[in-house]
Amino acid sequence: MTPALAIDGLSVEYDDFVALDDVSLTVAPGESFGLVGESGSGKSTLLRAVAGLAPVSFGTITVDGKRLGGKRDKAFYRKVQMVFQDPYGSLHPRQTVDRLLLEPLAIHGFDDTEGRIVRALDEVGLGVSFRFRYSHQLSGGQRQRVAIARALILEPSMLLLDEPTSALDASVQAEVLNLLEQLRATRKLTFVMVSHDLAVVTHMCDRLLVMQNGGVVEQLASTDLAARRVTTDYTRGLLVASEGFCRKS
Repeated sequence: MTPALAIDGLSVEYDDFVALDDVSLTVAPGESFGLVGESGSGKSTLLRAVAGLAPVSFGTITVDGKRLGGKRDKAFYRKVQMVFQDPYGSLHPRQTVDRLLLEPLAIHGFDDTEGRIVRALDEVGLGVSFRFRYSHQLSGGQRQRVAIARALILEPSMLLLDEPTSALDASVQAEVLNLLEQLRATRKLTFVMVSHDLAVVTHMCDRLLVMQNGGVVEQLASTDLAARRVTTDYTRGLLVASEGFCRKS
């Protein structure tokens, strides 16, 4: 089976700083793959490199068997869309929800824009009453649902999810995660998800890559992470940190 995403020896450098160092992974079609590690470990840089938003110094990125060049074309963005961490910053404040959803359809020449916008809003649990609201009139969870609708409206096969719930209140995080899980099952989507929250990755992902300082620490199944069957002290430290602080009596 051809991988949905294959990365081989990927490195990203900014002047003298190495953001990614010889990272390799494969993601199967329909799989949900997680990237975990502390801040600055290179997780988001990896997603941005796939999306064409970070320069590739060395290595290759292949999507559905096609090796990507330096620039991404329209066909790539029909297949791969990214949902960013901050719903407050990823939506244009002077555009209505309707305009935000119409723009990608116009760029890619889709017909039946009216029906697609209504369907996209319905799919993420927002009604047509949200079409002509501005982002400042929406809650954080509603903004992120709009961002997900905008990503899905082109009917991609893969979503790159960069901490999609970290900017949301805890009560809203579960709603958005459940929505994403439902959409993946319905549309048979492939996910590559960055998260600091090991519980989220264990719940949402089939396998995961642990990263540190731009490199790979280990790769394991989420079931192994949940059962603490890990091989490195770094991953064990992440597990301890994820439990929070315990007050001594």
